[in-house]
Amino acid sequence: MLSCMQKELTREFMENRQGKGLSFAKRIYRPRIIGTAMCCVSITAVLYPLPMPGWIWALLLVNAFVWPHLAYQLATRAKVPYDAEQRNLLCDALFCGFWVAMLQFTPLAAVTLLSMVTMNNVAAGGKRLLIHGALAQMLGICVAGLLFGLHFNPSVSQVQVYACLPMLTLYPMAIGMVCYQLAIKLTEHKRTLSALSRIDSLTGLLNHGSWKDLLHLKFHKCQQLRSHATIALIDIDHFKQINDTYGHIVGDAVLRQLSLVLRRNLREDDLAGRYGGDEFCVIFPLMPQEQAVRIMERVRETFSNYRNPHSPELRVSLSIGLADFHPLFTDAAMWLNAADRALYAAKDTGRNRVNISDEKVAQLA
Repeated sequence: MLSCMQKELTREFMENRQGKGLSFAKRIYRPRIIGTAMCCVSITAVLYPLPMPGWIWALLLVNAFVWPHLAYQLATRAKVPYDAEQRNLLCDALFCGFWVAMLQFTPLAAVTLLSMVTMNNVAAGGKRLLIHGALAQMLGICVAGLLFGLHFNPSVSQVQVYACLPMLTLYPMAIGMVCYQLAIKLTEHKRTLSALSRIDSLTGLLNHGSWKDLLHLKFHKCQQLRSHATIALIDIDHFKQINDTYGHIVGDAVLRQLSLVLRRNLREDDLAGRYGGDEFCVIFPLMPQEQAVRIMERVRETFSNYRNPHSPELRVSLSIGLADFHPLFTDAAMWLNAADRALYAAKDTGRNRVNISDEKVAQLA
């Protein structure tokens, strides 16, 4: 059993890495196209006065205009795209070290290439990729040194300055745009996760904690503005018996049906939630109790007509307790307690009915 769990966790981890790697490769694809093209301009400005064999120029063109697309294909078609893209970044660093040595360590072009590739590695993999990238750059320098020897040229021409300007301006802008898009996406994900944390996963209504928070807010608003509101507590009659007799799948279907009935009958401003188990709750802002009673009666009648296709003999009903806001309430708990007493009164008097918390009950709550 433990082995199966480990296999399942491993499979899930690999799927997460695969999804993460695809988006990672897509984010890097466009900046790599721009970066290699800009590097080609800078490298050409330094190399053209030097006697270079034809295959060096061919390698430069392949590195600038073929490699970005090849790297993207290698990453997206790999079993683990994230790891493949990490290898691609190391190849970028290897190429960078090779071209820096071929440029005879000309200060402006060399520093531009090294800083841009290093910035990529730090942004993509932090300290670990920074170190591995530096080692790859050293390897590229060694390869160039073995082929052509190592030379140092401290002079910087005006042509080289102009050739490096696009790299120093456009590429950081491309990286900044990628970071901005990533920040926007992270903000959206954070907003989505925040919304999901407030929702009951089964019914799609507010969960217990979120609804209680809103109840406190509405209570203080009623106190401050001397406005009115009504709350309702709803209980599915004999729900435990439904679960025991028909199973939890049918029980879950009943819960979802009640949430659907509530959404269809409530206003957009009304706040419905699942209080816990088979209990639901609603806040009716700026609604008198009489109107809330009519809505709850409609909900009760609609829900009682529900028939489960797998258990057509199943019959369901609701007990509902309502409590209007009262100035004598000192906190939201008293208001909720009044609705709770009204709910239990409905259950004690035969169930399948809507009961109102009268003023006497409210004052004693």
